[in-house]
Amino acid sequence: MKAFVIDKYKGPVHETEVPMPEVGPRDVLVEVVAASVNPLDTLVRNGEFTPLLKYRFPLILGHDVAGVVTEVGSEVTDFEVGDEIYSRPRDLRIGTFADHIAIDHADVARKPANLTFEEAAAVPLVALAAWQMLVERASIRAGSKVLVHAGAGGLGSTVIQLAKYLGAHVATTAGTNSAELVSTLGADVVVDYRQADFTDVLSGYDLAIDAVGGDNLMKTLTVLKPGGLALGVTGPPDAGFAKQLGAPLPFEFVLSLPSRKVRRQAKKHGVDYSFFFMRADGPQLRNLAGLYEKGHLRPVIDTTFPFAQTVDAISHVDAGKVRGGKVVITHN
Repeated sequence: MKAFVIDKYKGPVHETEVPMPEVGPRDVLVEVVAASVNPLDTLVRNGEFTPLLKYRFPLILGHDVAGVVTEVGSEVTDFEVGDEIYSRPRDLRIGTFADHIAIDHADVARKPANLTFEEAAAVPLVALAAWQMLVERASIRAGSKVLVHAGAGGLGSTVIQLAKYLGAHVATTAGTNSAELVSTLGADVVVDYRQADFTDVLSGYDLAIDAVGGDNLMKTLTVLKPGGLALGVTGPPDAGFAKQLGAPLPFEFVLSLPSRKVRRQAKKHGVDYSFFFMRADGPQLRNLAGLYEKGHLRPVIDTTFPFAQTVDAISHVDAGKVRGGKVVITHN
C-alpha cells in the first residue's frame, strides 16, 4: 500500500510502498478515507519525544483518521466490517497518512453521523485534547474563565466551542483576519495580538491554554487568578509527562529540568503549570460524537489536499499558512 513516511528523525517526508498492516486480535483494519495534519506530526518527525516514544522506521506519520472498517480482529465485538469510524490512534501506533491502518479497537469510535469523512478526520486529536484539558484537568464549569491562545487554530477553535458548551467565559488571542471566526465560535473576548498585549486586557482566569510557548507562556501566568492553571501544549515538558507515558522514574527527574523556570515563575504568582499531552480514548470520542451530532461542536477546516499531495499539506502547516482550523488529506 502507499504511505508517507520518514526514514529517520528530521528526514524528509516521502511517499513509498509499505506492507499492509498486521491485524492483531484487538485491532480493526481501517481503509483511510481522510486524515488531518497536526503540529504533533512535526514534533514527532523532529524527534522531540525520544527516548520516551521510540518509533520504528520507516515511520508512517499521521495522528487523525476517518475511514471504513475492512477487517476486525478475533477479539473485537464492538465493530464490524463496513462501520464508518474516526480515531486518534495511540502513540507508537500512529500512521494515518497511508491507504490503511490497523488500530486498537479501544481507540476507535463510530464517526459522527452528521459529519463527512473529511470533517470527521479534522476532529479526533483536537477534540480529545480539548475534553481532557477542560473537563479532566481543569474541571471547567459554568462561570469559569478560560483563555486559549491561537483561538483560530485546530485546537483553539475546538477549545472555544467546548468551553462555551460547558458554560465558561472564553477569551482568546487571534490575528485581525481571524477575529470574526473566533467570535462566531463563541469567544467572549478577542485580543488581536498584533494590536494589543493580552496582559493589559485580561486577568483573573481559571485556566489558560498556551500553544505558543516561550515568553508568551511566561506572560500567560500573570493573567491567572490565584490557584489558576496554565497548560502548555508545546512545552516545556515536566515530570508528569514521563509518568503519563509510563517511563522509568529517572525520566521524571530529567523531564522536570526544562520546566524549572516556568514552574518557579508559576509558584511566584501562586498558580500552577503543567505540560499537556493528550491520550487516545475511544469512549471519549463516542461521547464527543454526540456533541457534534447535536450541533454543540463543529469542525473547522482550513484547506483540503488530495492524498498524493500529503507532503504539500504538511508543508502548508509547517509554513504557518493555516488561516483557521485543520488541514485535511483526502483519498476521495
